[in-house]
Amino acid sequence: MAELKLTQIWTYPIKSLGGISMATGNVMEKGIQYDRRWMLVDPDGKFMTQRIYPNMALFTLAFDHPSLLVSYRDESITIPLAPPESGNDRQVQIWDDTVSAVEVGTEYSDWFTKNLGIACTLVYFPEQNRRPIDPDFNRNDNQVSLADGYPYLMIGQSSLDALNEKMSSPVPINRFRPNFVFSGGKPHDEDLWSDFLIGTVPFVGVKPCSRCVLTTVNQETGEKGVEPLRTLSTYRKNGSSIHFGQNLVARGNGVVRVGDSITFIDS
Repeated sequence: MAELKLTQIWTYPIKSLGGISMATGNVMEKGIQYDRRWMLVDPDGKFMTQRIYPNMALFTLAFDHPSLLVSYRDESITIPLAPPESGNDRQVQIWDDTVSAVEVGTEYSDWFTKNLGIACTLVYFPEQNRRPIDPDFNRNDNQVSLADGYPYLMIGQSSLDALNEKMSSPVPINRFRPNFVFSGGKPHDEDLWSDFLIGTVPFVGVKPCSRCVLTTVNQETGEKGVEPLRTLSTYRKNGSSIHFGQNLVARGNGVVRVGDSITFIDS
């Protein structure tokens, strides 16, 4: 088998907005540092995503330390990477979870409201605030940020290549919003991974990732279609779920780097 190597690292600081490609990533319990620590919520405090608001894809993000730069068309705003962790707390809903978050500031919420065309509030999820992963897959009181359910998502390049061979128009990896992409191995080998290292940082594969209509949103145009779910449903369906990629939890903190080898740990 070809050597397994980490080829891409992605973080998505504000849930369902654009991702940032990185050469290195700081591995923390809830996910890569800054990953899904912010979120937009509607007036009822419910999380907002591209599933309902596909034009959220058009907001691009970049690190401009000590700030996060968010751009939309010809406008941009900078958000502190170290916002207040208390002071304007509120309860917000993400799927079936209700968590305590902090409103970042009226000026930021107003900017997103204007550009999205719908009333919304930007909130921040402090590191000390708890949100356990699904108890059916929790290994050691694992916590997650504002990601859908798990702190990390890994996809093999060969899995994407196999999908694109079946499609008339290929899709890029950003449709699937992974944290890690790797080279080597056969398509969907990651489905079966248990304990392994990326560089020196230990991870555990906990379950295949169930995919939704967000994968059908073109991340460059904000337009929603039917692919790649239609093609995936022909060969990656398991019951009512369509699987692509593997959800992970980290078993320790550390730094991962593009080019790191991936090795398995004997259990």
